[in-house]
Amino acid sequence: MTSVHMTTDQQKKLDNAPAQSVVRFQNSASKFSRWGRKAPFGRSGLPMISLTVLGAFGLGHLLQGSKDIAEVKDDQEWEIIETRKALSRTGPVAYKPKKFSLEEELKVYLAELEKITHI
Repeated sequence: MTSVHMTTDQQKKLDNAPAQSVVRFQNSASKFSRWGRKAPFGRSGLPMISLTVLGAFGLGHLLQGSKDIAEVKDDQEWEIIETRKALSRTGPVAYKPKKFSLEEELKVYLAELEKITHI
Protein backbone atom coordinates (compact mmCIF):
# COMPACT_ATOMS: atom_id res chain seq x y z
CA MET A 1 0.00 0.00 0.00
CA THR A 2 1.03 3.47 -0.74
CA SER A 3 0.24 6.35 1.46
CA VAL A 4 -0.59 9.84 0.31
CA HIS A 5 1.53 12.58 1.80
CA MET A 6 0.80 16.24 1.25
CA THR A 7 3.34 18.90 1.19
CA THR A 8 2.77 22.06 3.14
CA ASP A 9 2.21 24.05 -0.08
CA GLN A 10 -0.61 21.73 -1.14
CA GLN A 11 -2.18 21.90 2.31
CA LYS A 12 -2.12 25.71 2.28
CA LYS A 13 -3.85 25.73 -1.11
CA LEU A 14 -6.61 23.48 0.23
CA ASP A 15 -7.06 25.69 3.29
CA ASN A 16 -7.32 28.86 1.15
CA ALA A 17 -9.74 27.33 -1.42
CA PRO A 18 -12.93 28.74 0.15
CA ALA A 19 -11.38 32.16 0.54
CA GLN A 20 -10.24 32.14 -3.08
CA SER A 21 -13.71 31.22 -4.35
CA VAL A 22 -15.25 34.10 -2.40
CA VAL A 23 -12.71 36.51 -3.89
CA ARG A 24 -13.42 35.18 -7.38
CA PHE A 25 -17.16 35.60 -6.86
CA GLN A 26 -16.73 39.18 -5.68
CA ASN A 27 -14.52 39.98 -8.67
CA SER A 28 -17.05 38.52 -11.12
CA ALA A 29 -19.90 40.41 -9.44
CA SER A 30 -18.07 43.70 -9.65
CA LYS A 31 -17.22 43.02 -13.30
CA PHE A 32 -20.89 42.40 -14.02
CA SER A 33 -22.01 45.63 -12.39
CA ARG A 34 -19.33 47.55 -14.29
CA TRP A 35 -20.46 45.88 -17.51
CA GLY A 36 -23.99 47.17 -16.91
CA ARG A 37 -22.71 50.71 -16.50
CA LYS A 38 -20.42 50.52 -19.50
CA ALA A 39 -22.97 48.98 -21.86
CA PRO A 40 -26.51 49.88 -20.77
CA PHE A 41 -27.96 48.45 -24.00
CA GLY A 42 -26.81 44.99 -22.98
CA ARG A 43 -28.36 45.34 -19.56
CA SER A 44 -31.74 46.81 -20.38
CA GLY A 45 -32.19 47.15 -24.14
CA LEU A 46 -31.32 43.66 -25.25
CA PRO A 47 -33.68 41.90 -22.82
CA MET A 48 -36.50 44.27 -23.77
CA ILE A 49 -36.03 43.65 -27.49
CA SER A 50 -35.79 39.89 -26.99
CA LEU A 51 -38.98 39.86 -24.89
CA THR A 52 -40.79 41.87 -27.56
CA VAL A 53 -39.73 39.56 -30.38
CA LEU A 54 -40.43 36.37 -28.44
CA GLY A 55 -43.78 37.75 -27.29
CA ALA A 56 -44.77 38.51 -30.88
CA PHE A 57 -43.92 34.96 -31.93
CA GLY A 58 -45.82 33.55 -28.95
CA LEU A 59 -48.93 35.60 -29.68
CA GLY A 60 -48.83 34.62 -33.34
CA HIS A 61 -48.65 30.98 -32.35
CA LEU A 62 -51.61 31.33 -29.96
CA LEU A 63 -53.72 33.16 -32.54
CA GLN A 64 -53.05 30.51 -35.18
CA GLY A 65 -54.07 27.82 -32.71
CA SER A 66 -57.34 29.56 -31.91
CA LYS A 67 -58.09 29.94 -35.64
CA ASP A 68 -57.47 26.23 -36.19
CA ILE A 69 -59.76 25.32 -33.30
CA ALA A 70 -62.52 27.62 -34.60
CA GLU A 71 -62.25 26.03 -38.05
CA VAL A 72 -62.52 22.52 -36.62
CA LYS A 73 -65.56 23.51 -34.53
CA ASP A 74 -67.22 25.05 -37.58
CA ASP A 75 -66.67 21.87 -39.57
CA GLN A 76 -68.11 19.78 -36.73
CA GLU A 77 -71.19 22.01 -36.53
CA TRP A 78 -71.76 21.66 -40.27
CA GLU A 79 -71.50 17.88 -40.01
CA ILE A 80 -74.17 17.90 -37.28
CA ILE A 81 -76.45 20.14 -39.35
CA GLU A 82 -75.92 18.00 -42.45
CA THR A 83 -76.92 14.84 -40.61
CA ARG A 84 -79.95 16.39 -38.87
CA LYS A 85 -81.43 18.51 -41.62
CA ALA A 86 -79.84 16.89 -44.68
CA LEU A 87 -78.20 20.15 -45.72
CA SER A 88 -75.00 20.83 -47.54
CA ARG A 89 -73.18 24.12 -47.87
CA THR A 90 -74.81 24.69 -51.27
CA GLY A 91 -78.37 23.84 -50.18
CA PRO A 92 -80.59 20.93 -49.18
CA VAL A 93 -79.27 17.54 -50.29
CA ALA A 94 -82.61 16.03 -51.35
CA TYR A 95 -83.90 19.24 -52.92
CA LYS A 96 -84.85 18.83 -56.56
CA PRO A 97 -86.78 21.77 -57.95
CA LYS A 98 -89.88 21.00 -60.02
CA LYS A 99 -89.72 21.92 -63.63
CA PHE A 100 -92.70 24.00 -64.59
CA SER A 101 -93.72 26.40 -67.29
CA LEU A 102 -95.39 29.71 -66.72
CA GLU A 103 -98.02 28.98 -69.36
CA GLU A 104 -99.21 25.89 -67.49
CA GLU A 105 -99.31 27.79 -64.22
CA LEU A 106 -101.33 30.56 -65.88
CA LYS A 107 -103.87 28.02 -67.19
CA VAL A 108 -104.23 26.46 -63.72
CA TYR A 109 -104.66 29.88 -62.13
CA LEU A 110 -107.26 31.01 -64.66
CA ALA A 111 -109.21 27.76 -64.24
CA GLU A 112 -109.34 28.28 -60.47
CA LEU A 113 -110.34 31.91 -60.96
CA GLU A 114 -113.24 30.91 -63.25
CA LYS A 115 -114.48 28.41 -60.68
CA ILE A 116 -114.52 31.10 -58.02
CA THR A 117 -116.23 33.73 -60.16
CA HIS A 118 -118.96 31.41 -61.56
CA ILE A 119 -120.13 30.27 -58.18
